[in-house]
Amino acid sequence: MTLLERSSKELQEGLHKGEFKLVDLINETYQRIEEVDGDVQAFLALNKEKALEEAKEKDQVPPNERGPLFGLPIGIKDNIVTEGLETTCASKILKGFIPIYDATVIKKIKEAGMIIVGKLNMDEFAMGSSTETSYYKKTKNPWDLERVPGGSSGGSAASVAAGEVPFALGTDTGGSIRQPAAFCGVVGMKPTYGRVSRFGAVAFASSLDQIGPITRNVYDNALLLEVIAGVDPNDSTSADVPVPNYVSKLDGNIQGLRIAVPKEFLGEGVGESVRQSVLDALEVFKSLGATVEEVSLPHSKYALATYYILSSSEASSNLARYDGIRYGFRAEGVKNLMDLYKQTRAQGFGDEVKRRIMLGTYSLSAGTYDAYYKKAQQVRTLIKQDYDKVFEDYDVIVGPTTPSPAFKLGEKIDDPLTMYANDILTIPINLAGVPAISIPCGFDNGLPLGLQIIGKHFDEETVYRAAYAFEQATDFHKQTPGLGGK
Repeated sequence: MTLLERSSKELQEGLHKGEFKLVDLINETYQRIEEVDGDVQAFLALNKEKALEEAKEKDQVPPNERGPLFGLPIGIKDNIVTEGLETTCASKILKGFIPIYDATVIKKIKEAGMIIVGKLNMDEFAMGSSTETSYYKKTKNPWDLERVPGGSSGGSAASVAAGEVPFALGTDTGGSIRQPAAFCGVVGMKPTYGRVSRFGAVAFASSLDQIGPITRNVYDNALLLEVIAGVDPNDSTSADVPVPNYVSKLDGNIQGLRIAVPKEFLGEGVGESVRQSVLDALEVFKSLGATVEEVSLPHSKYALATYYILSSSEASSNLARYDGIRYGFRAEGVKNLMDLYKQTRAQGFGDEVKRRIMLGTYSLSAGTYDAYYKKAQQVRTLIKQDYDKVFEDYDVIVGPTTPSPAFKLGEKIDDPLTMYANDILTIPINLAGVPAISIPCGFDNGLPLGLQIIGKHFDEETVYRAAYAFEQATDFHKQTPGLGGK
């Protein structure tokens, strides 16, 4: 077993017994990246020199002073700012931007002793479902290099699936952690809105964005969320709610757990293999002592339209700051200030970003505000109320993460509506603000499928308990893609 195939527990045991040092672990991490990233294309920037220096220093820290994540390598999605390490949001408009501060989550993982390996590819400004809108490169799915890894956190999910890093951070606005986690056969958690500080996460849609962990197993995921969660004075939307010790509750016991299965999540548009894998998973839950009942989330059908109006409206406001004046790319040979704005944005933003800015600006304009933006906010409330109602009687909601396994590169990029529909099962969760995890639950012709477990506001604990019990009863999470001849 390579070091990178071990869980955090196994890595810490090996370090404790002196089987290897942190320097060996970080060296092996970069060796693995060198071996497979030419194919996978997950990383945009590496932090090698600094990471090895840190590992040498941390090797001197006595074992009894180390936490459970101390010295372990992590990759960071490129829209989370890292002091001294280029952060581009995979956009030309931020090429060469070196932040002068760390995001709150970065400060927290550094305090836990984790070592940042590098920045990971994504859809430009997190707008996309396939990591094909990145200005720099197209990340491939480690299970099949001709397929997409999902998006927008495609680099994060692919790097974990490919064994390049055991941990990664992503962001989730409408499914951007869970959908790539499902496509790449790893574990991805979108926490409750407000559970994790957004300070230092480059904004796409501020009322929907949330940072979360991507790992190979549920235990490691819970460990990382515990580190990054908590209230932050720098983020007025972060909630002052105590952060539980998530891993202490992972005992595999879900006797009496009440599971709701929305009929809308297994209806039209969901592939047969996906539907069957979810039905099989529900049988596993029943065998573990949970009860399963069908429910309805009647307003789910409006979620897609609601999401694209609201997220695009917020994006059109948030992206107005990229004007070529203070940082990032600036157009040359311009006539005046207005021309500088126009040319910088025309040359700096990609097609998908422009499409959403235009949709958002239109939705917010005087003549259409009431018909689109205001109406979408009202429907968002109805969607949230659907979830609140179900959670009065049930502990978790279970369904598929995506309607199909990973699609081929280039297959949907020219068809935005089909691409948008790919997030149909994940989007309502962001509109409702509740937590949800995607875990591996099966395969379709060798491609991973994901199971989505959704919880009540700030009840990630129950979501993790259910996910862990399922993981312990199955072996989907133990299967890895055959990359680099392994």
